[in-house]
Amino acid sequence: MPALVLGNIVGVTNPEGLAEYRRRAASTLEPYGGRFFLRGAEIDVLEGDWVPGHVSVLEFPSAEHARRWYRSPEYQELVAVRTGVDLQLVVFEGEEG
Repeated sequence: MPALVLGNIVGVTNPEGLAEYRRRAASTLEPYGGRFFLRGAEIDVLEGDWVPGHVSVLEFPSAEHARRWYRSPEYQELVAVRTGVDLQLVVFEGEEG
C-alpha cells in the first residue's frame, strides 16, 4: 500500500543546517523507494485553523519503507544536521483512489 510522508517546517533558528539538510535529503530517499512528491508546496487552507510552514510531501511504496528511511543511518545523520529546525513529520498509509 503506498504511503505519504508530510513534512512541515514550522520554525528555523539554524538556516545553515536547514540548507545542508535540503541539499542532502533527496539522496537518502532512493534506497527506500522514496521520492519527493511535492516540495515547498503552496497551500490554501480551505477549512480549519492549520497554519502550515514550508510543506513537502514524500511518497514511498509502503509505510514500512517510510519508517525504514526515517530510521536509516543516512537520514538520522541529517536529523543531527538540522538541529534548530522545528520539523513535523507524519506518515500516512492507505488505499489509492
